[in-house]
Amino acid sequence: MALIFDIKRFAVNDGPGIRTTLFLKGCPLRCVWCHNPEGLEDKPVKLYTKKKCIGCMSCVDICPVHNLTLTPDGIKDGGKCTTCGKCTDECPTLALQMAGKEWTMDELMAIVEKERQVMEESGGGVTLCGGEPLMHPDYALRLLTELKHRNIHTAVDTTLFASQETVRKVMPMTDLFLVDLKHMDSERHKFFTGVPNETIHDNIRLISESGARFWIRIPLTVGVNADDDNLVKSADFLASLPTKPEMVNILVYHDIGIGKHVRMGTEYNPQGIRMEAPDEALQQHAIEIFTNRRLKAIIGG
Repeated sequence: MALIFDIKRFAVNDGPGIRTTLFLKGCPLRCVWCHNPEGLEDKPVKLYTKKKCIGCMSCVDICPVHNLTLTPDGIKDGGKCTTCGKCTDECPTLALQMAGKEWTMDELMAIVEKERQVMEESGGGVTLCGGEPLMHPDYALRLLTELKHRNIHTAVDTTLFASQETVRKVMPMTDLFLVDLKHMDSERHKFFTGVPNETIHDNIRLISESGARFWIRIPLTVGVNADDDNLVKSADFLASLPTKPEMVNILVYHDIGIGKHVRMGTEYNPQGIRMEAPDEALQQHAIEIFTNRRLKAIIGG
């Protein structure tokens, strides 16, 4: 069983139509701009929102290892947490929450089926996201197979940093891949994400050669990958594929991960890399680079 750390209903940016997005925990990358740091580790993670805390001491009293302390600055973690979840279950204001729990197939499908009508009417479906869903190939395949048996459109939002065996395993049950393309230079890719990019590019070629449907998603970030050299190389790479992506989504950088790191007690962008959102002119310039190579490109999506 993989852990799921979020279920987003009525999602409109995770593939076509209105979708239900299941977020699986665990990711082999460590992108400095990560939007979902609570999904990086393949285990439950506790989050604390100070402004919601009313100082009732419920969590302090219930903790079996006496890990929590109420201070003038809020609840402090003593570093002995076993992620048993008792404190989060006890918290009346949801100031403490646990990201990551096991769900049975029946429980997940009950949530999905509630949204069937709106998904069907909008041309939507279910998207597996993360983290990296391909870190759990057997579990992902079980989910995708069950969804296909229910005639629900499936999408996998992935870095494609996985074995080709894994990609081939999930491909028959995946209607659409949403693939990140973060940087064309492998050393720069490793600097910003913790891993090189050869496996990712090989897998993009694999799904292209197979005729699978896929979209490319580029997290456009000044200071990382928004320079002309990288954008041109990205566009040339995609234009050279035997089957082109149906869509290139230019995703404008934002720093939503900062607040999540605060809640986790960890640090966002510890290297201090300067990252900024591209202005509108740069966004349109990026679009032109892709459209000049007959690739459909849009902002967002």
